[in-house]
Amino acid sequence: MPEPTDKPQESGADGWEPRIVAFFCNWCTYLAADLAGTSRMKYAPNARVIRVMCSGRVDPQFVMEAFAQGADGVLIGGCHFGDCHYQAGNHKALRRLRLLQRVLAGFGIEEERIRLEWISAAEADKLRDVMNDMVSKLKALGPLEIAVPAEGFPELAGVEEVTA
Repeated sequence: MPEPTDKPQESGADGWEPRIVAFFCNWCTYLAADLAGTSRMKYAPNARVIRVMCSGRVDPQFVMEAFAQGADGVLIGGCHFGDCHYQAGNHKALRRLRLLQRVLAGFGIEEERIRLEWISAAEADKLRDVMNDMVSKLKALGPLEIAVPAEGFPELAGVEEVTA
């Protein structure tokens, strides 16, 4: 049995591999990921999948927190238009993504680091292609380096609290 190590597996040329947080719709994209796994399809293992009931339920704060916690990219997967189990959840996800891209641009986060894809339960091959494509694009962009401020106001660390 191999010895456990403290160092993570390094497979890139410089040892860096992108970390992707994937929010997948329970009814379509998550099932496509399940089908890809049961079909033994090979695709990049860089994503950590979070199952949500609908892509429209992905709060922009979830995406911001993923980037703040070290994700290099975020993938949101939902049902095709007209196939949403909640009628218009995927339309809501698209509207939110467009607004979120503007906010992320203000933080200096490239538009290519967040992606929204419509993948049905039967499209495991599309899921594989999307995952591999996203990993290759993130490798080309390199690691996301944003400055996340400490909690609170560090410039007020020496100031005493005044209560009335």
